[in-house]
Amino acid sequence: MATSIATKALTSSPMKWAIGGWSFFIIENLILSENRSYLISQFGDDGYHIAYGTFSTAAMGSVFYGYFRKVRNAEPLLWSLKGPAPLGAKVASFLCLSVGLGMASQIPPKVQIPIHFAGNDNNNSGDINGTAPSSAASIPTDSEEKGWKVRCPFDFTDKKDANSPVEGLERISRHPGLWSFGLLGLGSALLVPSLPQRAWLAMPAMVALIGGTHTDSRFRRGMGGTLSEENDRVTSNIPFLAMLSGAQGNVSEVAKDFLGEVKPLNAMIAVGISGIWVLAKGRGVKMPLPR
Repeated sequence: MATSIATKALTSSPMKWAIGGWSFFIIENLILSENRSYLISQFGDDGYHIAYGTFSTAAMGSVFYGYFRKVRNAEPLLWSLKGPAPLGAKVASFLCLSVGLGMASQIPPKVQIPIHFAGNDNNNSGDINGTAPSSAASIPTDSEEKGWKVRCPFDFTDKKDANSPVEGLERISRHPGLWSFGLLGLGSALLVPSLPQRAWLAMPAMVALIGGTHTDSRFRRGMGGTLSEENDRVTSNIPFLAMLSGAQGNVSEVAKDFLGEVKPLNAMIAVGISGIWVLAKGRGVKMPLPR
């Protein structure tokens, strides 16, 4: 019984549209990017990019046509459209969304509280060992008045350590943009009861997995980019794999360093938005009233 239901779901028209459009997008990208050098030699750089753009546009057109016309809210359903998502699905969704949106939140400038207290007491003169701070700008001068000051809500200073082989989002994945997109899709998929819709929303994770792996393969061969042996050793395509496997050093020390590298307020905002999204979307679909 269960096997027949699963077979019917996988062979249904909505499921074919859910998987087919994304599969077309993945395959055309793999073929065109793998044969990039040959195609450019035959048709020129402009011809290659025209073909790439044309096929990608057609693929994404089929993806969105399938979603809005064939996939959204399509049967079979795991629970009623009007019913709330199970608690386990909400928890898993919140985790996926928090990580995905948290990764995306690290791309903009660091968000900071627009007011801060400026003072010139001895606590600002250095650390507990008497070592001078790394930046003179952080030490208020004698002429600076104590009190609350207004500052820009965004910190545009670049504090990246040039001597570190990897830091920030690179610790998580070599392709944080792809995986942010993929995890946001997975998190959203867990909140909907429609199996075809779940499959459609989960496919960006496959784009990240397959696309990221193929990009790494091309870069190792010097096709369209480079991937050094050192960077390849200490990073991974799959999120957190390099961090947890010890490739970047002691796991607890790496986690401590990573927490010091992220933009905390950005991440907190992302987690808050994720929670609100789960609460809003996990309640079920509001069906239109009959006329």
